[in-house]
Amino acid sequence: MAISDARLGQIAARFAELEARLASGTLEGEGFVAASRDYAELEPVALAARAVQSMRAELAGLAALDEPDPEMRALAEEEMLSLKGALPEAERQLAIAMLPRDSADSHSAMLEIRAGTGGDEAALFAADLFRMYERYAAEQGWRVEVISAHASELGGFKEVVANVAGQGVFARLKFESGVHRVQRVPVTESGGRIHTSAATVAVLPEPDEVDVAIDDKDLKIDIYRASGAGGQHVNTTDSAVRITHLPTGLVVTQQDERSQHKNRAKAMQVLRTRLYDLRRKQAQGAEAEARRAMVGSGDRSERIRTYNFPQGRVTDHRINLTLHRLPEVLAGPGLGELIDALIAEDEAKRLAAMDE
Repeated sequence: MAISDARLGQIAARFAELEARLASGTLEGEGFVAASRDYAELEPVALAARAVQSMRAELAGLAALDEPDPEMRALAEEEMLSLKGALPEAERQLAIAMLPRDSADSHSAMLEIRAGTGGDEAALFAADLFRMYERYAAEQGWRVEVISAHASELGGFKEVVANVAGQGVFARLKFESGVHRVQRVPVTESGGRIHTSAATVAVLPEPDEVDVAIDDKDLKIDIYRASGAGGQHVNTTDSAVRITHLPTGLVVTQQDERSQHKNRAKAMQVLRTRLYDLRRKQAQGAEAEARRAMVGSGDRSERIRTYNFPQGRVTDHRINLTLHRLPEVLAGPGLGELIDALIAEDEAKRLAAMDE
């Protein structure tokens, strides 16, 4: 998809205008925040556009060159050949940079992992997935904070919810949503038979404070005594919190902290994220699936990715990519390769749609 010189000029002018406004020192408060956000979003486009402009200008200059010296003319023709070979890729990178972005791509994210079909083995697999994302987040310089966790008897997770904070977390992790399937011999299996289990992953963008306004009158807040594992405070203080958002029926419970106030703060964080996700889905209409469709039911037959331990491979079924490096994927680095491939596939599909 070729971008016209006039469009390149518009991009450069808009970027220069934003640079000047930010450098002027006249912007304050929301105006400065909005301009900074626009600048950050436009910068990769402007840099890609600048590279294309430079290459096109150099090509035009070389084409117009009237060089009588045969040796110099040969050098110019060699340089033109090199530029003509590199220009299409530069234009492709510009087209990718210009693709419409999800407004939530720059946000932090809420990561939710739940054991599906498979009992204790599914819970152990959910814990494996959580550690994989923890390691990948550490590589990216992101911070992971567990919001709530329901452990299984064997040390897995029936459910774990965590905040992953950092720049561009949602853009990198959003394709992880869905059913993940594992094939291996469970620790509880004495006969050495391979079992198939599943866990669901949901990645929801964290809203900015201004993205979701919640009216107190829309909330029903119940305080009750915590139950289950959790230390001496369990069943001795009314610290657990259940928040119901009456207009939508969304319910969030939190009892991991000793303090009622901390539990309430964490519950509100989860509620804001789920409300934001719900409103994004409604705004996107038919283009986005509802939350249940996004993660499926947790049944073995539904899956986006399979982790096969006996064969040491991971297969992402959406892009038919198999990596025979299961330990590396679970350790973090291999997951980055899968994510890069999913992002590239998404970009290719959207580029093709723009050309139709």
